[in-house]
Amino acid sequence: MEDLLFLTQRIPYPPIKGDKIRSWHILQHLARYYRVHLGCFIDDKHDEPFVSSLTDLCASVHCEAISPVLSKLRSLGAIPRGEPMTLRYFGSQRLQNWVDATCRHNGIRRAFVFSSAMAPYVAGLSGLRRVLDMVDVDSQKWSQYARTSRPWSRIVYARESRSLLRFERKMARLFDHTLLVSPAEVELFLQLAPECVGHVRSVSNGVDSDYFSPCRNYPDPFGSRGTKVVFTGAMDYRPNVEAVLWFVDAVMPELAENGLDLEFCIVGANPSAAVQRLSAHTRVSVTGRVEDVRPYLAHSAAVVAPLLTARGIQNKVLEAMAMAKPVVATPQAKEGINAVVGSELLVGGTAKEFATKLRLAVAEDGAAIGMRARRRVESDYAWSNSLESIRLLLDGDPAHPSAQVRQ
Repeated sequence: MEDLLFLTQRIPYPPIKGDKIRSWHILQHLARYYRVHLGCFIDDKHDEPFVSSLTDLCASVHCEAISPVLSKLRSLGAIPRGEPMTLRYFGSQRLQNWVDATCRHNGIRRAFVFSSAMAPYVAGLSGLRRVLDMVDVDSQKWSQYARTSRPWSRIVYARESRSLLRFERKMARLFDHTLLVSPAEVELFLQLAPECVGHVRSVSNGVDSDYFSPCRNYPDPFGSRGTKVVFTGAMDYRPNVEAVLWFVDAVMPELAENGLDLEFCIVGANPSAAVQRLSAHTRVSVTGRVEDVRPYLAHSAAVVAPLLTARGIQNKVLEAMAMAKPVVATPQAKEGINAVVGSELLVGGTAKEFATKLRLAVAEDGAAIGMRARRRVESDYAWSNSLESIRLLLDGDPAHPSAQVRQ
């Protein structure tokens, strides 16, 4: 087995949130073919006990703990230098020293880098075949934030969008291959960076349809009857916070006005203060961190993805579809997902439209929509459909330079 450097901004285990789900499945797959040397950060103390799970899989592991508060403060130093704050947030001389020593001592010739924030660690190293998985056009997330923020934040976010896009374009030209999660993200990036044509391609997310199976008996976590609608996600992540606030403030009144009596359950770790305040609503519950989201999905009448800011493919949507649940999403949350709108996935762009689609989802037709959604996931979103293409890119197989990569 040859050696492979694998860098990711967050410890990829446990795979319980979007970026970690993708990085974990890629890591597992590549570890079958390479001796993997993993470098990453830990920004959540709950993840620290899981380092041992990675040492069993990898030849070596460097997991470095960082403080989100201190990292945010340090990132502000990028502003007068014209650099992206994202790079300062994930900057570490200790990790750079480990990367340099690991590559030197093991004669590493291949590197897989997950997220543009980790690209600087190999940008200056020669003799490496480098694949960068940007996942999303992250610079455009900051642009979306700027459009919906207060004046001072708008200035900072717009600046981050511009500086990060410059960096993304530079890295896409430097790396042998750059990956994005969907054809839509590739199209967007090439509109912004036309010089990168031929260097960028899409590799879709997948979902473990055996794990997210509707055929098991899951304990009922709700303990009461009634129509339950569920949202899942990390609840300190701004787009998720925005989503549930909009659902409670705008969509639930529409539902009540039309006589639909439901309970909204927000399932996810680290709920922000704004999310916690929602639990004062008589028909809203906030769980905080749970060991397993599947029981909540299994015993829900429908799953909602009311995201107003979204990039790429939403794992939360794929997981709910795999559980044969009818999903109601905003157009932003649906983007990148190959599903027949109205048959396999319901979409509503306004509060009124969203409420109308949710009424359909919790009606008798919801079960049929859920089963069609499950079949879509089984046919189009198996991880095996995507992962082998990454290995071929790392190997530089001249017979298969991009044969199995979705363009």
